[in-house]
Amino acid sequence: MPAIHTYGKTERLKSRKRIESLFKTGKRIQVHPLLLIYRLHEELPQPTLQAGVGVRSKQFRKAVDRNRIKRILREAYRLQKEPLRARVLGGQKSLDLFIMYTGQEMPVYADIFTRAGEALRKTMERYGEEP
Repeated sequence: MPAIHTYGKTERLKSRKRIESLFKTGKRIQVHPLLLIYRLHEELPQPTLQAGVGVRSKQFRKAVDRNRIKRILREAYRLQKEPLRARVLGGQKSLDLFIMYTGQEMPVYADIFTRAGEALRKTMERYGEEP
């Protein structure tokens, strides 16, 4: 029985080309204080769901703060990704996601958890609508 609450190497968005194309042509969902950018791929041989997280260094100068926020974002995504993952792997398209924190102050985990859930639900709704 596979573990469902994981965020392994194959699920991380690490390819520089895919990240650049995601930021150039991806669609955006704003759920303050999060910005979720997503892009569908049809040319890949099998459906995959890959995600990345980020924080602007201009807003949070200290790496300790940025790393803490990214840890919170990854945890919120990891615990709520399963419905989206099931839909993507059951379909014919691959999906790349990037979650950015755009707030000005240090986040509280509970707030980020609910906002990330909203953003992922909106992404799942749009995933079914797009050709």
